[in-house]
Amino acid sequence: MDQPVTAPADPGRPAPPRTAAVRRPDPAAPGMLRGVRYVLPLRWSQDAGLAELAAYLEQVVQWLPVTVVDGSAPERRAAHRRAFPAAVEHVVPDPWPGRNGKVAGVMTGVRRAREERIVLADDDVRHTRASLERIAALLEEAEVVRPQNYYLELPWQARWDTGRTLLARALGGDHPGTLGVRRSVLLGAGGYDGDVLFENLELIRTVRAAGGRERVALDVLVGRVPPDVAHFRGQRVRQAYDDLAQPVRLLAELSLLPVLCWAARRPVRLAAGAGTVCALAEAGRRRAGGRAVYPATSAAWAPLWVLERSVCVWAAVLARCRGGVPYAGARLRTAGHSTARLRRRLRAGAGPAGPEQGSPGTGIPG
Repeated sequence: MDQPVTAPADPGRPAPPRTAAVRRPDPAAPGMLRGVRYVLPLRWSQDAGLAELAAYLEQVVQWLPVTVVDGSAPERRAAHRRAFPAAVEHVVPDPWPGRNGKVAGVMTGVRRAREERIVLADDDVRHTRASLERIAALLEEAEVVRPQNYYLELPWQARWDTGRTLLARALGGDHPGTLGVRRSVLLGAGGYDGDVLFENLELIRTVRAAGGRERVALDVLVGRVPPDVAHFRGQRVRQAYDDLAQPVRLLAELSLLPVLCWAARRPVRLAAGAGTVCALAEAGRRRAGGRAVYPATSAAWAPLWVLERSVCVWAAVLARCRGGVPYAGARLRTAGHSTARLRRRLRAGAGPAGPEQGSPGTGIPG
């Protein structure tokens, strides 16, 4: 990963910032985590949080090497380079099959890395040294590690979404905005499909299809910056669309609206249902030390999320019938593939992207 940026030639686009002279942290320096790299895929259309993100990265580069794969417009990318610490490796995404640009960012960072253990994180995730150390240690016994997120601040939209997180924790674990993965296994599988919406789940299933082990680390709690209200509203149907990749969950959520309509005839039924949802969320809050980061009132927001999902999941099914959901300027039809289907693709030597896109497993540097 110590090579200058090379991007596809484009005479109409300014050349990306050079990184050959960038000061990078010495992996052998005291206090640095060895054999681990932090990869952050980024694509911003506005820079309201740039100063805060840069300050966070200033901390992270003291703990481990950092790569930011920046798919933003050239003028914003240049501003990011100026704001980020000099030790951050700042590169543009390499081409990758599919319309989900985040996958291209992840795979660019993973392929450039020399370290075996990779921590992937969205731009709103805020790790501590302790959480990074824990994920690095777990990657010695598993090929993909799934920690859990909590919100560092709690405006109403964060409290609302925390209800969803607690229910997911009670039922096995939430899907966070950060993962740990072993580079060799992901590259050995040929990477993962860039034409799916639920890309984190697709990555996990691809690793499992390749024979890797998943560790759901309920006790590794990683902070996250809450979304603004506009972004939160824009995620409602899109997050429900993720359930098309989880048929059992999809069927359960499709049943919510009919059940709520039935229960609405008698308030006592609604009260009993809300109480059951709160109890389940509270069980998720209490699992694996969750009470340290999820406030005592968090479970009370879970019924509101259930009400929202009972409507949005039907909107997601309608969107599927219309060709998919908009995502970062594209329209994605597929939420994700089953582990069994990915395993068949790998056995056929087609790679996760499928033969129609060519195998991304060829030509990847080791």
